[in-house]
Amino acid sequence: MAARDGRVEPAELDDIDRNIIAELTRDGRMSVTQVAENVHISRAHAYTRINRLTADGVLSRFTAVVDPIKAGLKSSAYVTLKLKQDAWRELREKLGAIPEVHHIALVGGDFDVILLVRAVDNIDLRRVIFDQLQSMPGVLDTQTFLVFEDVDTR
Repeated sequence: MAARDGRVEPAELDDIDRNIIAELTRDGRMSVTQVAENVHISRAHAYTRINRLTADGVLSRFTAVVDPIKAGLKSSAYVTLKLKQDAWRELREKLGAIPEVHHIALVGGDFDVILLVRAVDNIDLRRVIFDQLQSMPGVLDTQTFLVFEDVDTR
């Protein structure tokens, strides 16, 4: 929820809410009946809680966790970007439109943005970095860190 000054206030969550979130994080396809059983509440109560968590933006979407190698994305890298000071707002949408960019984070530190880029192979990864990312107006510098192995902790 947004406060009057534009800050996002965290939702007030209790143990039941946190348990529901944990169950749905573990398996986003879990039925409401199964969530209710695992959390030890009624189905109606689970349904109401899930709807409230969704309406409040705590649960923003339900998604699948994909094994990138099995999906044919054999080359992954974290790519950092240094940007011109006023470039973020414009670049955010352009970066999000690149299919190979799987995660975008604005960060503080020695660089401004970090991306998770997944590609079919190193040739495709090179194309994304050199032809798309480095050529964007507002991008001053990039640095690439190849991923040798992924471990998903969710």
